[in-house]
Amino acid sequence: MAMSLNQIGALSGTPITTDSGHTTGGGEPTSAVVSASAVWMSPPTNIRVSVQKQATEADRLSPSPPMSPIRGGMRPDLSVACQALMTEQEAPVIEHRMDKVGDNKKGVPVYVMMPLDSVTMSNGVNRRKAMNASLQALKSAGVEGIMMDVWWGLVEREAPGQYNWGGYAELLEMAKKHGLKVQAVMSFHQCGGNVGDSCTIPLPKWVLEEINNDPDLAYTDQWGRRNNEYLSLGCDTIPCLKGRTPIQCYSDYMRSFRDKFSHLLGDTIVEIQVGMGPAGELRYPSYPEKDGIWRFPGIGAFQCYDKYMLSSLKAAAENYGKPEWGSTGPTDAGEYNNWPEDTNFFKKEDGGWNSEYGEFFLSWYSQMLLEHGDRILASATSIFENRGVKISVKVAGIHWHYGTRSHAPELTAGYYNTRYRDGYLPIAQMLGRHGAVFNFTCIEMRDHEQPQDAQCAPEKLVQQVTLATREAQVALAGENALPRYDDYAHEQILKAASLSENDEMCAFTYLRMNPELFQADNWRRFVAFVKKMKEGKDVHKCWEQVEREAEHFVHVTEPLVQEAAVALTH
Repeated sequence: MAMSLNQIGALSGTPITTDSGHTTGGGEPTSAVVSASAVWMSPPTNIRVSVQKQATEADRLSPSPPMSPIRGGMRPDLSVACQALMTEQEAPVIEHRMDKVGDNKKGVPVYVMMPLDSVTMSNGVNRRKAMNASLQALKSAGVEGIMMDVWWGLVEREAPGQYNWGGYAELLEMAKKHGLKVQAVMSFHQCGGNVGDSCTIPLPKWVLEEINNDPDLAYTDQWGRRNNEYLSLGCDTIPCLKGRTPIQCYSDYMRSFRDKFSHLLGDTIVEIQVGMGPAGELRYPSYPEKDGIWRFPGIGAFQCYDKYMLSSLKAAAENYGKPEWGSTGPTDAGEYNNWPEDTNFFKKEDGGWNSEYGEFFLSWYSQMLLEHGDRILASATSIFENRGVKISVKVAGIHWHYGTRSHAPELTAGYYNTRYRDGYLPIAQMLGRHGAVFNFTCIEMRDHEQPQDAQCAPEKLVQQVTLATREAQVALAGENALPRYDDYAHEQILKAASLSENDEMCAFTYLRMNPELFQADNWRRFVAFVKKMKEGKDVHKCWEQVEREAEHFVHVTEPLVQEAAVALTH
């Protein structure tokens, strides 16, 4: 039987289920300029920070008092916006277009994210024949390569140090056969529980056993709620996983991957993206959607209440000379679904975030995240040194309440970005020390498409990040936060991909290979988008002309539809 273009994409299929239980995330105030130059100063080792202003009420926040009564709850008309905000951010891709000496070509290579369940729980390739046909279609359309999550919870599931690379070996060979490059994501987080998660892949069984024995290995909020998406960075250097530290486990995993696929590194595998937190992003799990805990556009909550994080906070407070600040985080920072003005800590006037205590706490909280990234990158760059691959890190595009003074959702996620302070330059500088690519999300979003009362500003956020990466001289890559197939999103991506007169993003990752992508109209627009991205901003062709030229590539893929039809009927 004949098979339509939308059927070829039927790869996201039956969810994987297991016995136990990832995504996106802006800010520039209307009056403040987004400058990557430093209003930030990296806090010294003793966490001492200068006071922005000597507020008369600052010292009473030590930690801050109970939150004021909630004046506004979750706006019911924003339920749809929740879906329109977060999506599988697991992984971007990046191949620097200047990797090869003398390669001065213009244009931005496009990669496509693979389905989350591309490799099954039994370590095989899911829908093998349909996958093969779809990869061939992507190659024919001019796609540079694919991104795949390499799940810790699959490969080292049964026992520490026992790695099963079976499904990934087959998938990588399939990509090589079709001439597609691969960005492999070292996914040390759980899949499941966030927007777009079509399957559940928990952390390795033996890791979950250790968490059961010591619940403080999991990120914890002030109400004692534990989060098993990713191990708390507070225990990075504690030998709590069968005698190994989490950093050692991540390192051993990456080393095993390197040794197994050394013959593909630098040729087929061109990028290693290192997972740093929930959804693979360098952040705290401050806005967990599982079980309805968080809903867009809530401010989220600080995740520093496991004993390992509190031990670090206590030491920092004592070193700062305010030991009374070391027993807990802010107590008036509201709940997950509050808005900034609902809380004493995040409100614009005399909020605790802009007090001496607030600066102390937020400096410590964000610095812990930076040090976490630094530790893992030091290991990754050493393991993959001289292997011909780029190293990248994904940073969440948290654009809601960006227009407020405090930028509360960014603060709870660990990005110390406010109206008076640049939180992305320190991240870019940390990545720059390791030569890593800064991968950023929400590239497709436009300010006016978002709920205005939540002061969302994804375009301004992207501009700020662009300036930060430029100042730190770090390569910037992007991805869309939500599945979008319309020309408005494509045009926004094209605009964002051209950063300046002489610079472009080093790569863009398209979310994601699925049935919708292969629907006729979506596929036609996608092929035209890929062509425009590859040709670069110097090509003076109108969008309609590119679409007409793209029709040829659309027709080229038609035989692959028939092949997929045969594959799926046997």
